[in-house]
Amino acid sequence: MIRHVAAFTFADADPAVRSAQAAEAARRLTALVGVVPSLRAMSAGAEALHLPGNWDLVLVADFDDAAGLDAYQVHPAHEEVAAFIGGLRSDRAAVDFEV
Repeated sequence: MIRHVAAFTFADADPAVRSAQAAEAARRLTALVGVVPSLRAMSAGAEALHLPGNWDLVLVADFDDAAGLDAYQVHPAHEEVAAFIGGLRSDRAAVDFEV
């Protein structure tokens, strides 16, 4: 199994706006479960404690294998969510590892 973890910071200067954007992005990401066939599980959430230096959004997604992750990346529903997040984010970090 491949676990995909990604974290994002958003560009808006207002923490309340970033928090709302992250919550909407998390909602859109978790809605991909059952839509993208290769996506086995997804957990996503906005930063809850608003601590300095913390990122705004994180997701954890599980796939059977690397091919499943690849299929997710190009699935139209994921591309739509990625475009939404891409229009808001200032930075992204990701790690893919075997579990």
